Amino acid sequence: MLRRQAAPPPQNSPRRSLWAVYKSVEPRHRVLLGMAFMGFSMLGLWVSDKLEELLPPPAESRVTQPQVIVLKEGTDTSQGVPQLLSNIAACLAVCDTIRTTLGPRGMDKLIVDSQGRVTISNDGATIMKLLDVVQPAARTLVDIARAQDAEVGDGTTSVVLLAGELLKEVREHIEEGVGPQVIIKGLRRAAELAIGRIRELAVSVDRSDRAEFRALLEKCAATSMNSKLIGSQKEFFTKIVVDAVTRLDQDELNEDMIGIKKIPGGAMQDSLLVDGVAFKKSFSYAGFEQQPKAFDAPRIVCLNVELELKAEKDNAEVRVDKVSEYQAVVDAEWKIIFDKLDAILAAGANVVLSRLPIGDLATQYFADRNVFCAGRVSKDDLDRVCEATGCRVQSTTTGLAAAHLGTCERFEERQVGGQRFNIFRGCPQAKTCTIILRGGAEQFIDEVERSLHDSIMVVRRAVKNQSVVAGGGAIEMELSRYLREAARQIEGKQQLVIAAAARALEVIPRQLCENAGFDTTDFITQLRARHAQDPERAKWHGVDIAEEVVADMFAKFVWEPALVKINAIASAVEAACLILSVDETVTTQKSQDPMAAGQPMRR
Repeated sequence: MLRRQAAPPPQNSPRRSLWAVYKSVEPRHRVLLGMAFMGFSMLGLWVSDKLEELLPPPAESRVTQPQVIVLKEGTDTSQGVPQLLSNIAACLAVCDTIRTTLGPRGMDKLIVDSQGRVTISNDGATIMKLLDVVQPAARTLVDIARAQDAEVGDGTTSVVLLAGELLKEVREHIEEGVGPQVIIKGLRRAAELAIGRIRELAVSVDRSDRAEFRALLEKCAATSMNSKLIGSQKEFFTKIVVDAVTRLDQDELNEDMIGIKKIPGGAMQDSLLVDGVAFKKSFSYAGFEQQPKAFDAPRIVCLNVELELKAEKDNAEVRVDKVSEYQAVVDAEWKIIFDKLDAILAAGANVVLSRLPIGDLATQYFADRNVFCAGRVSKDDLDRVCEATGCRVQSTTTGLAAAHLGTCERFEERQVGGQRFNIFRGCPQAKTCTIILRGGAEQFIDEVERSLHDSIMVVRRAVKNQSVVAGGGAIEMELSRYLREAARQIEGKQQLVIAAAARALEVIPRQLCENAGFDTTDFITQLRARHAQDPERAKWHGVDIAEEVVADMFAKFVWEPALVKINAIASAVEAACLILSVDETVTTQKSQDPMAAGQPMRR
């Protein structure tokens, strides 16, 4: 068979480029060729990824990235909506603790601290202070209770409950994705509307009519005592509280000028109000029995000087060569103290008080010269005596003159219960008074003192502001109705927030009913209906605990200073906004350094 040989390529034909060769290929073959290249590329990428996973790179090709440590090892961080909901749950747990103490039928709490001290109280600020709250966000409620107690003295339980109820009502909006800043803006707007409404409704009393003004103060004091341990004796203590506040300087109204002294024993009705300064005689040396116990128009000196012969301090050394030199040292010591005593007597003082001890030598010296003395007087009592009598505490007897002495109408030392009390009456420089409390148990007297402090602060605020509102949940129900109507005029998500604030205000009358054992649903329904049907005539309708009905609390003389409600709403809203604005909690681990923990280092 003959085979045809291919003709050899021409020797002088030009060389074609790769692109020209590719273009000379048929289109169908070009598509197949492109798909083959793409398949090989994808296969190569897949193989390279697998090889990188299986084979680590060589050591010299590794790039070391520095590790950035921001927080200390062991630091716990929580953030986001779950952390916000956790903070709200912690605050609600704290609110549940004091919820049952609200109102005249509120229960007491018995708290035992780490040192075994027992406290029985239904005062919100006292309970919150004694609770060892460890959750950071929940401590905010402790702070607002203390602030409410320091500012107005009452409404501490209400402010905590109101803050907790606000958080409870807005929790569902947070779970649905509403931004915390939107809620905060709505709560602050609701607070502005509520506070403005309180100022519109507050009733002012003219101080020119003294009888009417005193009746106002007595009603405010009685309302604050309704929920306290002394509620059964509020008629007796109301007079004491109002008399104590009216005896103060009406321009300053310094509550520190009202002293409260506690003497176990006797009954509550044995308590008395002293028009002046009274304090317990804490310590006496031999010779005090011979001193006079009463003076008319005494000359009083207050000292910060020790009138006592003291032994030499440790490691003190006196070198003498003769016995006469030692006697000179002893005579100099006696001369120093006698010079002090003579200077006091030369100034004309016949009542000597000192923060430091007055020894038996000085006590006998004053007794022989018909001068009364008392040492180791507490700083608070000595300051009150100085403010009341016009004298000043002297740190030395050098240059002591009659101008440094104070006076009062009468001084006497008398027995009250099992204690000796020094009493200064008719003090001209500053108006002051002292309440002496009696009672069976020490815990009982402590609770009476806390109750009287709250009533004194309420009466003091009523004197300064002269505007009151009705209690018994009446003002809260009126504010709830007002906020509901205002929310209908507002567009957007803030309408929901203001409506939630309106529902939260109902926690006060609702809790009053629950603690009293009433049908909460029935009472709240009646209050809503009356406030909605006739807002003008029913604006003061609240829960009458005594008669177990819905009644006009202003006509029942259940009054509270408007400042108590204004401060409670403002503090509760600010606390709720503060908790809602926190989206992350960072808890650092306690230091393990024994020196940093305040513990001695082990050896």
